[in-house]
Amino acid sequence: MATSITYTQQGDYLLPDLQLPEHPKITIGVFGQRHKRYLQEHHKLIYFNLLTSCKLAAYLADIDEQANEMYDLLVRQLSEKETITEQLKADNPVEWARKMNAIRLTAAEIVNREIVYT
Repeated sequence: MATSITYTQQGDYLLPDLQLPEHPKITIGVFGQRHKRYLQEHHKLIYFNLLTSCKLAAYLADIDEQANEMYDLLVRQLSEKETITEQLKADNPVEWARKMNAIRLTAAEIVNREIVYT
């Protein structure tokens, strides 16, 4: 099977016309974007290997999915441990919001440490 390669003249040089294969559009969330930035800054070789092998988007989507699942589980477990209920939300919404914000921050810190920045 012969592959025909076309070239474009750029000054004195002929450069091959290269195109990346088409991939479906994947939306990457906050945790995936953070991990991407971490790879770009601290693990450039891994980042460029994933990028040039066209596996970066799928990898980041998987990291984002894992991180979101862990985050949701932690929020649920921590709120049960602290006995934060719908009754508290109805009786004292400010206290409920304060406790839930603290739990969400704790869960995000754990996810960042365990998944995003590793």
